Amino acid sequence: MGDLSVSCPIDDCQQLMGVMALQDRLYQPGHFWQEASKVLLSYLAKDGIEDFRRLQASLWFFVPTYGFPGNALSEAQIKEIKKIIEENQTTEKQKKYLGNFLSGYTAALADYRVLSATEYASNKNPKLLSFSESSFGRPKEHFEIENNFYSRSALNYLLGLAFLKQYLDFSTINNILEIGGGFGTLGEIVNQLMPSKKYINIDIPPTLCFSKYYLQNVVGLENFSCEDVVNFEFIEIEKLKQITTIPSWKIESLNGKVDLFVNFISFQEMEPEIVKNYLQHVDRLNAEWILLRNMREGKATKDVKRYGVEKPILSDDYKSMLKSYSLVDVNVIPFGFKTVDGFHSELMLFRRNKES
Repeated sequence: MGDLSVSCPIDDCQQLMGVMALQDRLYQPGHFWQEASKVLLSYLAKDGIEDFRRLQASLWFFVPTYGFPGNALSEAQIKEIKKIIEENQTTEKQKKYLGNFLSGYTAALADYRVLSATEYASNKNPKLLSFSESSFGRPKEHFEIENNFYSRSALNYLLGLAFLKQYLDFSTINNILEIGGGFGTLGEIVNQLMPSKKYINIDIPPTLCFSKYYLQNVVGLENFSCEDVVNFEFIEIEKLKQITTIPSWKIESLNGKVDLFVNFISFQEMEPEIVKNYLQHVDRLNAEWILLRNMREGKATKDVKRYGVEKPILSDDYKSMLKSYSLVDVNVIPFGFKTVDGFHSELMLFRRNKES
């Protein structure tokens, strides 16, 4: 298959986007990412990729946080609250308590406690508490808890895997496929905790460029395959290295067996017909398990927010799209998240029907 560890620098992202523009519309970004990509590319042109985990645009679109902007407080509001704290003769203990709340540490610790409690009651592999996230990309938000480091992205995935461990034996999982994997967190987890398993992330540029940049640095080129510059007609899963990134339209070239398919949050940023097409390929690849995290009520539409979708995908849509699968479980608390304004970020687990 040739050298699959070819470097794809972020400077070539525009070129890759040009190739994407020639593909079927089902492999191009929907309205949300059409708008988001413009902002991301403008920040990249100005600030470069080295510190991408603290770029404002990254925090808005694909690097989730517990503090700003994830806590819905503006930087000006946080600054004002800190000023009030300083002016009201608060004790050091009070300052630390409020500081932990504003930084997001309190929320991160709450998620970690759920993870820890779940792992305490489980003797199954992988041992999720042994994961510690890299600081590559200079994250603005990176919390040290019991000698390991976590971002919100890391804890989101670890909680999802803790949920999944209740239903399957990971010794049966060899190949993991993700679509829309952010900057590559799940790939890093697989590399650390499940080194015998393969992970493939399929995404659109420019986010594909971030995950490639991150993963090839944190897992090493010896473990990394890049399929985004070589025009293979067939991409055989079994011939790939442990960690691989592939552009969206190349899913049609992917061949082999997938044991676990994962999508966290990015499907809710796509239109239903795009999601349906991807899931048809997941079915074609005979995925045994499907783990989704989706906003039950759907993403805001573009007539409400600039960064919205044309038509939101709802939880019930997955049930109609996944004819070969049965819903095993749905969870919001403790493994997902309920927002203060009543929206449900829920985990959904499907398993392939035996007759399919």
